[in-house]
Amino acid sequence: MIDLRSDTVTWPTEEMRRAMAQAEVGDDVYGDDPTVNKLEEMGAELVGKEAALFVPSGTFGNQLALFTWCGRGTEVILGEECHIVQHEAGAAAIIAGVQTRAIPAPDGVLPLEALRSRLRKGDLHAPATSLICLENAHSLGRVVSMADMDAVRRIAGEWDLPVHLDGARIFNAAAALGVEAREIAARADSVMFCLSKGLCAPVGSLLAGPKEFVDAARLKRKIMGGALRQAGILAAAGIVALTCQTARLAEDHLRAKELARGLAGIPGIEIRPEETDINMVFFAFPPARNADTAARIAGIFRDRGILINTPEEGIFRFVTHYWIGDRELETVLRACREVFQA
Repeated sequence: MIDLRSDTVTWPTEEMRRAMAQAEVGDDVYGDDPTVNKLEEMGAELVGKEAALFVPSGTFGNQLALFTWCGRGTEVILGEECHIVQHEAGAAAIIAGVQTRAIPAPDGVLPLEALRSRLRKGDLHAPATSLICLENAHSLGRVVSMADMDAVRRIAGEWDLPVHLDGARIFNAAAALGVEAREIAARADSVMFCLSKGLCAPVGSLLAGPKEFVDAARLKRKIMGGALRQAGILAAAGIVALTCQTARLAEDHLRAKELARGLAGIPGIEIRPEETDINMVFFAFPPARNADTAARIAGIFRDRGILINTPEEGIFRFVTHYWIGDRELETVLRACREVFQA
């Protein structure tokens, strides 16, 4: 099957499977798993932070950051379409005990006046702001510029607030912006990035930041049930991901742009190809706003050997990744012409 549902559906490469089978392991809770230690050191170096911590998932890493930075009953400012708000099951209220205050943030850019108007010191009636969260690349597929991140960082500095970056796809953002990941991460105090989104590792993310912060997060990771044992088997795949996969992400971006241009030529599809920044293609097909029609379309694609998600509010998302090559892309475009013009 050709799977366009996400870049999380990728299988480990053969090199990853060999590395996992041969991984030297210890007990990570005791800090003596050499493969986990190597991954954490490598990850911290790549994003220019003092230390990093291996965690099971991106959601885990984001929520651990909130749990570590924020006091209970405080408030976190972030964009209303970001992953922490839209796709992490309300975990901030349950784990960190914080209130999220979302701002309309087109394409992931926090409007500065709106941000300033929502920052609070806290009083008898209002919670104090404890953290500002950014996302780059944004989960809606756009990349946030260094200038926009810098502007938020300056305001955070004025208020003496930390900034956490959901960098689940930070290496995609780096490829799109033509910079190193550490340049993006430098605009935040902590950063989470995934090894299993677009990089083919089967499991895992890293949370990086100052050593004192990571030490505190290590304790809270234990509280959240994320203290793993012989985790080097998983970390070995992460090392291969960071060594071999980050440099090839531009290929996925090029195929996504080609897919977007191809979809733009199909009557009835609404798409702006110039807004395809990374490996995600978003487009509308108005008849699919009907749930039955959407399900039927997904079923037709499946019958052609292609897995897609049904649209959200009429918007489809197709995602390219390591296992979508030129042949697969040609098959997808042919199917799109047949299905959407039928």
